[in-house]
Amino acid sequence: MNRISHSTVQRILDATDIVEVVSDFVSLKRRGANWVGLCPFHNDRSPSFYVSKTKGMCKCFSCGEGGSAVSFLMKLEQLSYSEALKYLARKYNIEVEERQMTPEEQRAETARESMMALNDFAMRFFEQTMKDTERGRDVGLSYFRYRGISDAMIERFHLGFAPEGKEDLYREALRRGYSEDYIIDTGLCYKTEDGRVIDRFRGRVIYPVLSLSGKVVAFGGRTLRKEKTIAKYVNSPESLIYSKRRELYGIFQSKQAIAKEGKCIIVEGYMDVISMHQAGVCNVVASSGTALTIEQVKLIKRFTRNVTLIYDADAAGIKAALRGIELLLQEDADIKVLLLPPGEDPDSFAQSHSSSEVMEYIAANETDFVTFMARILLGERPDDPTHRAAVITRVVKTIALIPNEITRSVYIQECSRILFIAEDVLRREVGKYFNEYALKSRQDRERAEVAYTAPSTPGPAAEASEAASAPEDVRDASADGAVDAGADAAEIERRRRLRPAARGVARLVVRYANYPFAAVADEEGNTTPLTVIDYVISELEGDAIILANPDVAHLMREAIRMSRANWEEDLAREQERLLAIRADAFAAGIEEIRSKATDPGSISAMEKSLSETVDAAYREGLDDFASAYLSRLMCSSDDDAVRTLATELAVETHILSKMHTKFAHIPTEREQLADLLPRAIHELKASLVAVRIEEAKKRLAACGSDVDAALAVMSELRELDETRKVLARLIGDRVITPVSGKSRHMV
Repeated sequence: MNRISHSTVQRILDATDIVEVVSDFVSLKRRGANWVGLCPFHNDRSPSFYVSKTKGMCKCFSCGEGGSAVSFLMKLEQLSYSEALKYLARKYNIEVEERQMTPEEQRAETARESMMALNDFAMRFFEQTMKDTERGRDVGLSYFRYRGISDAMIERFHLGFAPEGKEDLYREALRRGYSEDYIIDTGLCYKTEDGRVIDRFRGRVIYPVLSLSGKVVAFGGRTLRKEKTIAKYVNSPESLIYSKRRELYGIFQSKQAIAKEGKCIIVEGYMDVISMHQAGVCNVVASSGTALTIEQVKLIKRFTRNVTLIYDADAAGIKAALRGIELLLQEDADIKVLLLPPGEDPDSFAQSHSSSEVMEYIAANETDFVTFMARILLGERPDDPTHRAAVITRVVKTIALIPNEITRSVYIQECSRILFIAEDVLRREVGKYFNEYALKSRQDRERAEVAYTAPSTPGPAAEASEAASAPEDVRDASADGAVDAGADAAEIERRRRLRPAARGVARLVVRYANYPFAAVADEEGNTTPLTVIDYVISELEGDAIILANPDVAHLMREAIRMSRANWEEDLAREQERLLAIRADAFAAGIEEIRSKATDPGSISAMEKSLSETVDAAYREGLDDFASAYLSRLMCSSDDDAVRTLATELAVETHILSKMHTKFAHIPTEREQLADLLPRAIHELKASLVAVRIEEAKKRLAACGSDVDAALAVMSELRELDETRKVLARLIGDRVITPVSGKSRHMV
C-alpha cells in the first residue's frame, strides 16, 4: 500500500500552524492565549470554537468537535488522513510522494537517527575537550572569555573546542561504536584522496546548530589562527539531517522568548545571538551569514508575525536587510529594521551596553521598512530626479509584495508622506505590480498542480492491502473500536459495556503518562518515582487485565512504547533548558534585590524568597513537560487509529471562564490525579466485575437441573458481591478488590 514516510509527515506537522489552518475556514479572534470563532461543525450563534496555537489543538465547547489540524481537515472537508496531509503539504509547499517506502528509504530513516546520535556525541566531545583539556582551556575557553561570553552562555549554547589532532574525533567516535560512513556523512570528518579520514573542525572553537526540537543537526567552527590561507569559518555540509535553508541558529534557545515577547529579532552571526542573549535579549536568532530563506521565515512565523532585522550599517548589512524585507513581506510579516551605529555589530553593541540600554535602543531606533528603504536608497542624492524615481519604483514593488490589502494601503499612505508623491499614483503603481505578482503566483500554483498527481480511488486490492498492514488487534474494527466482524453478539455487547471505563484510563494515560504520580520505597528505604503510566501498567498487569476493545488496546501499547522511546534524552534536554532559565531568573532577581534592598536582613529574606520562587518555577516547568509529553507525540502519530483516538482523549472537555477563577483557585485535573487515577482504575475493574456478574447469572440460568454447576456459579456470585461490598466505601457500589490468581480477565 502507498504511504507517506515518517520524515515527510514530521516535516508537514512541524510546518503546520493550526491557527493558520483553521483561519482558512473560520474567522478567528484572539482571546487570551487562544483564538476563538464560530464552530464550522454546527450552527453556532456565539463563538464557542477555541484554537490553541501552543498545543496545536482545537475544540468546540458546544458540539464537542475538535482535534489537531489534521483531524480538523478530515472532519470538515471529509478527507482521508493522507489527503489531509497532502492538503497541508500543498499549503506549506512541501513535496509529498505517496508510495511504498523502499528499503533504501527505510535505511535512510535509520541513518537519520544514527547521524543525530553521532552529532550529539560530537557536541559533548567538543564541550568536554574545551573544559577538561589544558589546550581546550588555554585556547577555546580563553577565546570565549576574551569575547566576553559567560560560563552560563557557554553552557546554554553548548560551545566547545575541537582538538588539533587530525584524527582525534574520528578515533574516539570509532571507539564508541559509530560507523565511519556516518562520521563522514554528517560532515564531522572528510576523506582525503589517499583514503585518510580527517577531522573537519580540528583546532577550531565550535558552535553547535540545534534544530527547533533541540537535535544537533550541524556545527560551525571558527579558526583562531591568523593565516590567510585558512578559512575563518567552516560549517557542516548539507546532509540527510541538515539543510541550512531550514535552520536558524539559536531557535531552540530562543523559541520561548519569541513566543512570550511576540517578536523575533534576526541577526547575522553566532556571536551576535549569544551576546544578545547574555545582554538579556533572548528573542534572537541568526541566519548564520546566509540570505534569509522562505523556510526560515515560516519557522519564525510559527511563533510570531513581528520581526525586527538588525544588521551592520555597512553595505553588506544593508543589502542583507533589503533582501530580508522582501521575503518577510511576502509571508505577511510585520517588519521593523534597525541599523546599528557605524562600526558596531549586535555582538559588540550588546557587550558594551546593559540589557535595558540594548532594549531601549531597539525600541527607539527600529523603523518601518518604507522609512528604512527611503532613507537608505535615497542616500546622498535625494534631489536627483532620476535616482528618486528609481527609489520610488523599488519601494512600490516592495509594497506590492504584501498580501494583505489593508496593510498595503497603510504603507502606501506612509510612502506618500515620506517620498512626497500623490497617494493615488502610488496606489495605481502598487496595484499594477501586485497583479503581476498574483499572476505569476497563480501560474506557479498551476504548474505545481499539474506536477502533483492525485491518488486514484483505492480498489478492493488496495483495501485488502491496507487491512493486511493494520495491527492484528485493530483489523476489521469499526470507528468506535467496539465492533468487528470476528466478534459474536456477546463479545460485542461485552466490549460496549467495558469501553467507557477503558477509555477513562486511556484518557489519563494520554494526558499525563510521564507525570510523576507516586514514589515506591524498597526494603532499604530508597524511593523510586512512579509515573502515571507505570502505575496503570502495574495495576493492569497485577490483575492480569487485558483491554478487550482493539483500538484502546492498540493505543495503550503505543503509549507504553512512545512514552519510553526517547523519554530520558528528551527529559535531560528539558531539564538543561529549565536550569538555564532558572539561573537567568535567579541572577536577574539577585541584581534587582541588590539594587533595591537597604539592609542585610532584608537582602537575606528576599534572596530566600527568590530562591523558592525560581525553584518552584523550575519544578512546575518539569511537571508541565512530563504531563504533556505523550499527548504531543500521540496526537502527531502517523498511525491513524492512535492519532484519532489520542486526539479525542487529549482535548480539553471544558474551559473555565474568568468568573470561576477570579476569586478562588479551582483545582486542575492534574492536581486531582491522586484521586482520579485510582478511581479510574477501580471503575475499570468494577466494569469487569459487573460484566462477570451478568455472565454468571446467565450461566446460572442455563444450569437447569445440574445442582453442582449451579452451586459453583452461586459461590462465584457471592465472592463478586462480597468484593464489591468490601470496597464500596471508595467509589460506591462500583469498586472491587484486585483479583488474585493467574486468570486473565478482559476489559
